Amino acid sequence: MTAITCAGAPIHDTTWHSVNWRKAIRTVRRLQVRIVKAMKAGRWNKVKVLQRLLRCSFSSRVLAVKRVTENQGKQTAGIDNVLWDTAEKKLQGVKELNNRGYRAQPLRRVYIPKKNGKLRPLGIPTMFDRAKQAQHLLALEPVAETTGDPNSYGFRRERSCADAIEQCFHALYRKEAAEWVLEGDIQACFDKIDHDWLLTHVPTDKKTLQQWLKAGYIERQIFHQTEAGTPQGGIISPVLANLALDGLEALLKKQYPRHKGLKVHLVRYADDFIITCSNRQLLEQEIRPLVERFLAQRGLQLSPEKTVITHINEGFDFLGFTIRKFKGKLIIKPSVKSQQTLLKKVRSVIKEEGKNLSALGLIRRLNPILQGWCNYHRHVAASRTFKRIDDQLYRMLWRWAKARHRNKSHRWIYQQYVSDGQGRRQPFQTSTVDETGKRVTVELTRPTQIPIRRHIKIYGAANPYDPAWEPYFEQRRFRKTVDELPQRFKLRALWRLQRGLCPVCGELINRTTGWNIHHLLWRVYGGDDELDNLVLLHPACHTQVHHPGYNGPSLRPAMGV
Repeated sequence: MTAITCAGAPIHDTTWHSVNWRKAIRTVRRLQVRIVKAMKAGRWNKVKVLQRLLRCSFSSRVLAVKRVTENQGKQTAGIDNVLWDTAEKKLQGVKELNNRGYRAQPLRRVYIPKKNGKLRPLGIPTMFDRAKQAQHLLALEPVAETTGDPNSYGFRRERSCADAIEQCFHALYRKEAAEWVLEGDIQACFDKIDHDWLLTHVPTDKKTLQQWLKAGYIERQIFHQTEAGTPQGGIISPVLANLALDGLEALLKKQYPRHKGLKVHLVRYADDFIITCSNRQLLEQEIRPLVERFLAQRGLQLSPEKTVITHINEGFDFLGFTIRKFKGKLIIKPSVKSQQTLLKKVRSVIKEEGKNLSALGLIRRLNPILQGWCNYHRHVAASRTFKRIDDQLYRMLWRWAKARHRNKSHRWIYQQYVSDGQGRRQPFQTSTVDETGKRVTVELTRPTQIPIRRHIKIYGAANPYDPAWEPYFEQRRFRKTVDELPQRFKLRALWRLQRGLCPVCGELINRTTGWNIHHLLWRVYGGDDELDNLVLLHPACHTQVHHPGYNGPSLRPAMGV
């Protein structure tokens, strides 16, 4: 029987650049929606059938290969030193994903530094194993989203740290709110989850899951077996960890319902969580043992040094923020550790890399660091923190400029990099010539220029795979993306004209996916930079459009031209 692609052509006649991505995405989404509907109806046999249908589809295979060849780890190989960096290798990977007799290969063990100076073990699967995990994840994620805890925010679609922090605010800001907080941290969560529990409770193909759990790892050319834990570094590992930890919030609500007035709330992000309560003894003598028993069933335990009980007036750090009440008012601001980490990184860039960088190169190196940190912390009371960071940043750059121009006066340096020509202080800046030959000014991102905006928390019951929630998520995506896009007229105008969608694959364009501006009439043929000749595309879709074998949808109807 001939294998058929999602576009209706035999797979041996298909090329990577001729795949109909829009149809592939719609096929997968339709099956994911059916899985959610079957779960809500309690038809678990139907769920298993739909999961198998989704895993075996051509659409899931091409999307799985697309994911592992376009993410940040696409240039990192496993133990076989194989990378899928060409269209031919990607298509070959799609064909091999359907082969029977799958056997997972061991992971390549590497270590990455942690904030406390220790090293975190990371296992890197092969490209084929990553694609296999991504393929199964497409069928498992709708189940995890439907059964997940309402106030679990880590490694879940459409959820973020900002949602977790906003939930902390809702649970603690009132005068009559709980005063005691259990700060919980699970010790080596990914490395110690019990394999038997996962194989019994995770609704996916058991044989394949066992292959990943028992694959082992190779370190210094020595093979080590894995008796517990999930492959930290694998695409499916975060969802497996979430499935293992889901159910704790429902257990707490059952044991301590709202009408008892104990104000027990759980907020969890990955393996970090807090539990609030109005009674310290209850938190220490009943709730903490209850959590420990829940984790022990999954082979996990709390970290003794990181799990503490704190009064809200003393404050606590959670996800890089300090949450504390001052005279009965809850204030959330960036933590001191987070500020120190940023300044240490900026200082390292200026001192070490700045010696060999021009002012333009230094600005381009620092801007992503500052922009990312400020965007992460701008949803809380961060104005004073941003001003403090801005002042210290100015001092560091002033020292760099004096060291760079030893024979120049302070007045010259000020006028060169800081002054607006009328003696007023401006952001650290320099000028350069753009592609059109015009001289433009490039400025350093100033934390004080980042607007402080309150984050709107996602509804706990919201499910991105449930059609009933689609209008809600459309509004959130539009508001978030417009807020994230740089303040450039053409970029925002193009995004609004396209309703935020890439005309090639039909998926949302945002800061996470990235974007390229494509000229409908190429510049080499005389195309200009007017709006009617421009279109926003994903970087991978842009590459596909420029390939000679592209036969996807026309871009002009999508832009209304």
